[in-house]
Amino acid sequence: MTPVLWTEAALAQLAAIRDYISQTSPVYADRVIARILARGHQLGGFPQSGRQVPERVDPMLREVIEWPYRVIYRVQPTQVVVLAVIHGRRVDAIPGHPAE
Repeated sequence: MTPVLWTEAALAQLAAIRDYISQTSPVYADRVIARILARGHQLGGFPQSGRQVPERVDPMLREVIEWPYRVIYRVQPTQVVVLAVIHGRRVDAIPGHPAE
């Protein structure tokens, strides 16, 4: 099993997602976060399971979808690093995107 490291930015994004959804449904917010974290756990066993991020030409920058969120990560030799958790419509928030 490959270790999965969540960056501070990704964890802050998870907290923001939970806070936003909690305004209307704390129970649903917890479920969404649990699903996203489970996708991150999946990466430890299957680092190549996500697709290459279409906006970037970098085979090691990949993503898995936990609708409507994109879990963007980088495959490294000894670990998987989760860089961002963004809403599917937010192209500007992709790490290394020109708008950054």
